[in-house]
Amino acid sequence: MARALDERCVVSRRGPAEPAGLASFSASDLASPLSRRALAAEIRAACVDVGFFYVRNHSIPEPVIQATTDSARRFFALPTATKTKLDIHLSPDFKGYTALLGENANPNNKGDLHEGFDIGWEPMNHATQLTGPNVWPEDLPGFRQDVLAYYHAAVKLGKSLFPIFALALDLPENFFDDKVSASGVIMRLLHYPPQPASPLEGVEGIGAHTEYCFTILWQDHVPALQVMDTSGNWIDAVPIPGCLVVNLGDQFARWTNDLFKSTLHRAINASGQERYSIPVFFGVDYDVKLEPIPGCVTEDNPAKYEVVTAGDYVKLRLEDTYAHSKVAA
Repeated sequence: MARALDERCVVSRRGPAEPAGLASFSASDLASPLSRRALAAEIRAACVDVGFFYVRNHSIPEPVIQATTDSARRFFALPTATKTKLDIHLSPDFKGYTALLGENANPNNKGDLHEGFDIGWEPMNHATQLTGPNVWPEDLPGFRQDVLAYYHAAVKLGKSLFPIFALALDLPENFFDDKVSASGVIMRLLHYPPQPASPLEGVEGIGAHTEYCFTILWQDHVPALQVMDTSGNWIDAVPIPGCLVVNLGDQFARWTNDLFKSTLHRAINASGQERYSIPVFFGVDYDVKLEPIPGCVTEDNPAKYEVVTAGDYVKLRLEDTYAHSKVAA
């Protein structure tokens, strides 16, 4: 049975009896060098220990969250035939709708028990550019505007975290500035139906996996997210009102030569209720090389990963995730 990672024990897990506080920040926390360094030290501890932390006092307005979640419910309530017109396999850039069991995050499983809708970077006023055009449902008034409003608010929040991550690695605050200009950011709306009381073998809400760079997650009140700790135990990352979950992924692990953790996690909706979540996956520009950050490779700790571009790595991960549901041409 999973233990709970609750609001008393969310930033770093040095041990079960050593809880830490929330990683809490607002605009005032980012205003001075001293406050930014204090926040960076707190986040560094979380990134080294477990790779997960919560954030409160974030900058995404509650009305934007509510409008987006309402639009997600409207979309997922559409007839299946309507949603599958936007099937993600019809897009060369992994945009659009994923049906139940259409994704398989854990290759040892048979499919993930959720449905999703994916978008990438797009200005509010017109469509653009991995960064190909998004696809949108017809006859769903306000959906695009609601979803993009959340997307851009989350992008703004994510970009404010990069300087803090830089400070946490004893780098100049602007280290990532030239690596995040084109917003390699993917956002998903996810709907998890309740899992059966006796789950099917190899079927979870989303199977155990790691992320690409880092993820900002909004989740509703229904518990499902679990994080694996360093002892191999599953810890419940319970929803905390007003808080977002941030978890690191493989790009940071590659950059830091595993100093920062890319933590295995999964979602199992055993609540008997529907669950909704909005993960926003942050990556650097797709042409950026994922090579070790200065100071993270030494004679005693040689480089562990081959150097690849961020785009090639993300594309490979996406192809693996959706391969089992792709229909051969």
